Amino acid sequence: MTSGTVSSRILVATVGRPHGVRGLVHLFAATDDPASVEEIGTLQDEKGSVWRAEWQGQGIARLYDASGRAVTDRDEAARLVNLKLYVERACLPETEEDEFYHADLIGLRAETREGKVLGTVAIIHDYGAGVSLEIAGNGQDLIVPFTHACVPEIQFDQGRVIVEPPHEVEVEGDLSGKGDVAVRS
Repeated sequence: MTSGTVSSRILVATVGRPHGVRGLVHLFAATDDPASVEEIGTLQDEKGSVWRAEWQGQGIARLYDASGRAVTDRDEAARLVNLKLYVERACLPETEEDEFYHADLIGLRAETREGKVLGTVAIIHDYGAGVSLEIAGNGQDLIVPFTHACVPEIQFDQGRVIVEPPHEVEVEGDLSGKGDVAVRS
């Protein structure tokens, strides 16, 4: 792979808002099977602190710190919102020939079929409605849906992704519905 360095840590979950008053949190799994977040066991945050998650219900988890102490109140849980939890790549199964981890896309050059360089894949977003790629470079960041229509090819051997940005629409005017609105494409 010519994209540069392959990430040694893979994002597996992000902590959301507290659930109730006893320290439970909404936990957003970044894995195909949310149960794997608990099965993996030891997770680490960006600072290297160790955590463990235990599912309490669908999308609701209790977090434990390195000493095995559970997060037990809402205030402590609130301080963990947006905490990203990772696992070492070596702890995950090897990917099949046509599979990859989203983290493998970071650092790939993004260009059109015609060869125009758009930038570099900087961030993978997944807010629940579908994955998107944030491409940084050329003075303006671009976010594209990670669909076959917008990202028809991934060429790891060439360190690039082919991107077909979606058609852009500009809306001008009073969007409250009280005035005129003009749409340009």
